[in-house]
Amino acid sequence: QVQMAESGGGLVQAGGSLRLSCAASRSIFSLNHMGWYRRAPGKQRELVASIDNSGTIRYADSVKDRFTISRDNAKNTVYLQMVRLLPEDTAVYYCNTVPIPTTIWGRGTQVTVSS
Repeated sequence: QVQMAESGGGLVQAGGSLRLSCAASRSIFSLNHMGWYRRAPGKQRELVASIDNSGTIRYADSVKDRFTISRDNAKNTVYLQMVRLLPEDTAVYYCNTVPIPTTIWGRGTQVTVSS
């Protein structure tokens, strides 16, 4: 049973842009605040952006003013628009519930930013 399916990653040069999408199961999406997490090589997974059901948004300081999270409730989908990407943004990106992620993670989508 797939709960989250991330897509949209790729290889870009520093300064480039990507838009990530995450299609979530309705049972997960409709009842929960959603967030984008990332795990960089050798580092722990971190929450970079979240959006609740009323539209309240929060960002990690490292991505503020560069990343934009949004959700389409009709499509059970959450997006992450990323601009002015930096090499340190290289990571596998996942979506999951916030503040406590579910135990079943999607495969994630790889974002690689070259310098």
